[in-house]
Amino acid sequence: MSADSWVQPHSAPIGSLAESFYFGPSEGRLFGWLHRPRAKVRTDLALIICQPFGYEAICSHRGSRALAEASAALGVPALRFDYLGTGDSAEIDPEADQIDVWSRDILRAIQELQKRSGVERICLLGFRMGALLATLVANQCAAVRGLVLIAPVISGRRYLRELRTTRLASLLSSGESPESASPGDASTAHPHPLEVSGFSMSAATLSSLAKLDLMNVDVPQTCDTMIIDGSSLPAARDWVEQRSKRGSPVHYSALPGVFEMMITAPQFLVSSPPMVAATSEWLAKHLNKSALTEGADSPAANAHLAPSVETLTLAGASASPSEALIERPVFFGSENLLFGIVTEPGQGEIRRRAVILLNSGADHHVGPSRIHVSIARRWARSGYYVLRMDLAGLGDSATRAASPEDEVFPPAALDDVRAGIELLKTRYGIREITLAGLCSGAYHALRAAVAGLPVDRILMVNPLNFFWKKGMMLDDLQVSEVILNPGRYRQRVLSRAAWKRLLSGRVNIWRIAEIYVQRTLLPLQSMFRDAARRLRIHLPHDLGRELEEIVARGVQIVFVFAHGEPGIELLNIEGGASVKRIGHKCRIRMIERADHAFSHSGPRAALENILSEELFAPAHPGGARQDAAADSGSVTAKRPS
Repeated sequence: MSADSWVQPHSAPIGSLAESFYFGPSEGRLFGWLHRPRAKVRTDLALIICQPFGYEAICSHRGSRALAEASAALGVPALRFDYLGTGDSAEIDPEADQIDVWSRDILRAIQELQKRSGVERICLLGFRMGALLATLVANQCAAVRGLVLIAPVISGRRYLRELRTTRLASLLSSGESPESASPGDASTAHPHPLEVSGFSMSAATLSSLAKLDLMNVDVPQTCDTMIIDGSSLPAARDWVEQRSKRGSPVHYSALPGVFEMMITAPQFLVSSPPMVAATSEWLAKHLNKSALTEGADSPAANAHLAPSVETLTLAGASASPSEALIERPVFFGSENLLFGIVTEPGQGEIRRRAVILLNSGADHHVGPSRIHVSIARRWARSGYYVLRMDLAGLGDSATRAASPEDEVFPPAALDDVRAGIELLKTRYGIREITLAGLCSGAYHALRAAVAGLPVDRILMVNPLNFFWKKGMMLDDLQVSEVILNPGRYRQRVLSRAAWKRLLSGRVNIWRIAEIYVQRTLLPLQSMFRDAARRLRIHLPHDLGRELEEIVARGVQIVFVFAHGEPGIELLNIEGGASVKRIGHKCRIRMIERADHAFSHSGPRAALENILSEELFAPAHPGGARQDAAADSGSVTAKRPS
């Protein structure tokens, strides 16, 4: 958050006993979760989880939570937190050295965990770059007595090469020139900032990383270490052998699913139970058994019985308390299953307008490339209350009984959205509600409006489907695939690699055949639905009729598409003539040079601007119609070089 913001945290249980809170100095608050043991025990060890960088942190969010809960089940308090400029924490100076700042954040987390748990001995568990940071901090803090390093970054220079390769692949896949990938080369004397998958590293960070190599870093002899490599990509063996030669034995293992957990989108749920089991076993061995006391009466042992509620203030020199923003973690819904964070405007706001930001896929409430945090704080400064929430089973919300985790289209999603609306109306007296979301978040916004929930506007970004049948799986054939893939197949018809895959049996010919059959049927189905509407025949799964009914209730509809998204054609096919008939009440905006998740800063800024324009715009009872044909190409955002 900016320096003119208030942060007012709230604590409540999630899964195992856990508290959400902000901590740290007033100029840079950090957001964290403390997972406490259920039993009344005192322990001599506590765990801090150090997140990886960027997209890997998004993918591993549920894995981090699973490790924290497993630690608490052993009786070991665990803290997971967001560095400055990441997750729900305050913003960071874009020119700062993130290595230095985030190392200090870990030191602050150590102090906070010691204060809240009463435990002196700390174990740092780090993923990838978080493992590198944890190792650096272990040399600065005597309280660190254990390290669990998961797929650690050993060489900063090699890691930067990986990041640049990832960025180059992203640019090439979107048709960008490879020359635009040159910034961020740490080999130059004055490197430029580097953006990878929507997350930025400053020039100072690149310089620091290029000089770091754990081969040249000694871990204190008092610090026991376990290294868990991914069996698919072990990278730490040489460092382990070097440490062993120096007389510093390390427990090492290479386990399945470790690396995949950090690079696979959360909706495809790649976990590593062996990693969790190995970490739990290692922690159990390092607990001081004599320090465990059943039914301990100390404040630290019983703190979980009455979680504290604190108010932490972030106020700039020029900001008055009435102008300050407030960020408030909230628990709501049936049995407080649901978690979210409300960004509140200044105390003088009387218009009582609110936006609910819904999960994109299974990303948690910070959104793709953290866009939900950025846009929530922007809109709060314009007078809106903004709730960024996790549906049940996603992010930091609890999972309903007998339901799977990371289910992108849960059957009870409407109940969750309804609970978010009720929270805003009852707690803040909200009179106007907007729902917004990308991909599956757009789907849930539409379904909420169709179901008649009390919403005034829906902002839908890159929806890939408008109907979802119960029991469907993400790898089932989707209509968006039927629209998009035939063009891809035609492009690859002369590709030797494609023919090699086909002849080797690695291509599902029957799926391709099904795609082409359904593709030929889609225009016919669209014509049939249009004819049925003219005859006032109600068909199931009729998007056009649903859109007409929504706007008839006064709900404003906005679609925003990245150029080339299959959802554009899908809207025209399934919405048919109704899209033109409802005119200006269904606005369609296009953004050039953007990928599906807006993972580059230029298109992402354009998306924020368009959504803000549509949110702030007054109702359009007689305004000029603005549809896909009128607006196409009006917004062009080029990626920064």
